[in-house]
Amino acid sequence: MSGTKSITIATAHSEWLNKGPARCQLLVLEGPDQGKAIPIQEHPILLGTAEDCDLILTDERVSRHHLRIQRDEMWFIATDLESRNGTLFEGAQIKESRLRPGATLKLGHTFVRIQPQPQELSITPSQSRSFGDLVAESFTMREVFAALELVSLSDVTVLLEGETGTGKEIAARSIHEASDRHKGPFVAIDCGALPPTLLESEFFGHVKGAFTGAESQRAGAFLRAQGGTLFLDELDHIPPAAQARLLRAIEERRIRPVGADKEHDIDVRIIAASQIDLDTHIAEGTFRPDLYYRLSVVRIKLPPLRERREDIAPITRALLKRRGIPTDPTPYHLLDKLMAHDWPGNVRELRNVIERSIALSPHAKHFADLHIHMHPITHNQSMNIRTDLPYSEAKQQLIQQFECAYLKDAYARHDGNLSAISRDIQLDRKHLRNLLKKHDLI
Repeated sequence: MSGTKSITIATAHSEWLNKGPARCQLLVLEGPDQGKAIPIQEHPILLGTAEDCDLILTDERVSRHHLRIQRDEMWFIATDLESRNGTLFEGAQIKESRLRPGATLKLGHTFVRIQPQPQELSITPSQSRSFGDLVAESFTMREVFAALELVSLSDVTVLLEGETGTGKEIAARSIHEASDRHKGPFVAIDCGALPPTLLESEFFGHVKGAFTGAESQRAGAFLRAQGGTLFLDELDHIPPAAQARLLRAIEERRIRPVGADKEHDIDVRIIAASQIDLDTHIAEGTFRPDLYYRLSVVRIKLPPLRERREDIAPITRALLKRRGIPTDPTPYHLLDKLMAHDWPGNVRELRNVIERSIALSPHAKHFADLHIHMHPITHNQSMNIRTDLPYSEAKQQLIQQFECAYLKDAYARHDGNLSAISRDIQLDRKHLRNLLKKHDLI
């Protein structure tokens, strides 16, 4: 059963809930006073080590009266009070600066952020045991379903958070299919699988001759998703230059392909996902706080499978049903085996275990006939290490053996579905196809 630990399933910016200016707090992200916070209201807030400060810090590199922050309608005015070590914003020292919600400042060894106060969504667990292709019985996941159902009713930007394999892309696609945009395209971009140099072209497209290798015009993800939903996975892998252009596209609802003169209006709903908390990246200056603010109007956390073990049985039954394998009578010894595993790869790992078990049990007629292996089958044949060859040639031969064995297993698990294989092993689809051809697997 799930643990009793309290989990915040979903939060939303206060302006989305109240349709007004964002309510914010000043939050210490990193440093000796990490976790301290104070609401930003009408009166100025004084930061420093002195006892009369509103937010008292113990960082020895922070001055007694270091910084003042005051609200100015939709903005926040940060004023350095001639501090000894200065105040940094996005790596540059400031004297006075107008900041938006989401801005992160560095004082000595301390990072503070003007944090939109996320309000926990007050939601009643869904009565449904599924949402799109997501299946669950647990109370926690039915709260997730309720949040997903809610955001499907509008075009609000959503940030899905969760460990690898928890089903973020499935959740994003399910939101799209339940929304008014379901007749439009759903375009998924894995930001971590693309070289930084190609990311802007993938987002915005390019014209012929825009760069070396651009032999023809290509529409980017924004235009391909026109009228539908754009899903940005692995958000933390977007480099700073692309972050700036992405923010502009979101704010202005216009994009310009690489090398083009003409801009295009866009009508796209954006759903983003990350398996890590982006606050640290923001504090380090590697992720723009204003972009994060735009993409996280509603944040929904997908809990790991080990914290909701009661979902293992219904997910397993759903996976087997899709493959036409009856689950009755239920083999409790196999379910117990699945329930005892920690599932570091979450639902994706469970799906792979089931797919692998089906591939290794070709004559199985029922769930009970499957040979369940919790870990990938290792190839026991000894690697043929040719010590009679030069080092580089012997190494290359081993790589060929590895590639062939690895790809054979992946190909069998996914019944030759290249898109599924590409997502599972996190390899570009075009490169995957070339490797499969190289080893005569297709």
